[in-house]
Amino acid sequence: MRKGHAKIVAAILTMCGLNTIAPGEARVVQLFGRYRGTIRTDGLRWVNPLTSREKISTRVRNHETPILKVNDAYGNPIELAAVVVWRVEDTAQAMFEVDDFLEFVSTQTEAAVRHIAIEYPYDAHDEDALSLRGNAEEITEKLAIELHARVEAAGVRIIESRFTHLAYAPEIASAMLQRQQAGAVVAARRQIVDGAAGMVEANQP
Repeated sequence: MRKGHAKIVAAILTMCGLNTIAPGEARVVQLFGRYRGTIRTDGLRWVNPLTSREKISTRVRNHETPILKVNDAYGNPIELAAVVVWRVEDTAQAMFEVDDFLEFVSTQTEAAVRHIAIEYPYDAHDEDALSLRGNAEEITEKLAIELHARVEAAGVRIIESRFTHLAYAPEIASAMLQRQQAGAVVAARRQIVDGAAGMVEANQP
């Protein structure tokens, strides 16, 4: 009977050590509170049954911020939102370096978007200066760099980031549209005058 009980106990322990790992998942393994490694290979895997195994997704995820209202570099109230594509790259950091890596990514994304918004104007007065509306690619690249620096501690890799909404706040949108239209008219008149002056100069003997 004792041998039979021992076999049953051994079988139970063996079964407790089996883990089914799905594609896009990992298991963070701890033994008596110490990190022992991460199982990343999908399929049926066996580990020490005395360990604890925490499931963590390594799939690509999207996070979209709500529409945020901030002041741009000129102090104009604007609205903007962004979407970030990311994934967990270092499971140990994601599990142990921050309390909740999902909340951490969400908070840091919103902070980065707000910071970028106050660093640049919606529309630049100087033609050579960067603006949120006129230099979307450059600003998006700067957003990705800042995001990477902010979430690196959580073992997260930023794959892509982009703005999904960008506009003046409703209370000034009409006034700023009129200003843009007036600026376009002035620029068009200046171009006509310059063109006419060039033609006169070309016709002079």
